[in-house]
Amino acid sequence: MSATIEKRVDGPNDATHVEAAWALKERIRQAEGVLKQRRGFFVDAYRRSTTHLLFDGDDLVGFVSVRRDGYILFLAVAPEARGQGLGRRLVAEVAQHHRSVTCHARATNENALRFYEHIGFEVRRRIDNYYEDGGNAYYLRLGQDASFRERLSEFLRR
Repeated sequence: MSATIEKRVDGPNDATHVEAAWALKERIRQAEGVLKQRRGFFVDAYRRSTTHLLFDGDDLVGFVSVRRDGYILFLAVAPEARGQGLGRRLVAEVAQHHRSVTCHARATNENALRFYEHIGFEVRRRIDNYYEDGGNAYYLRLGQDASFRERLSEFLRR
């Protein structure tokens, strides 16, 4: 990983980087069994959302797609780039532009749940059979603590 990570944004109706995002999502799905969305759903949701992307040179190392209401549709960080604050940086981008930030996480995805809780998300409820394959989910919301949001904004400025 280089020290220079470039941020790019695909706004609604802009799918410039959808193929790179799909490829990263699929690589994670095959390795970890998460991010199981079908291609049609993924592409449609991507095109309707704003997607913040992080590139290391030509390589996409992370992205987050978010709806207008602050709901995170997809969050992915390349396995080799984890532990460097990229996921936190992506969530900070979302929090900077939305009063409320929410998402669902698969109940069996312990890594995602640990990550979200570590950066200040709170589990609001469990939803059985949420996913198409019958998997359960937790609905999470980023804490509304003003000091936490300030810390996220400070993190972004670094």
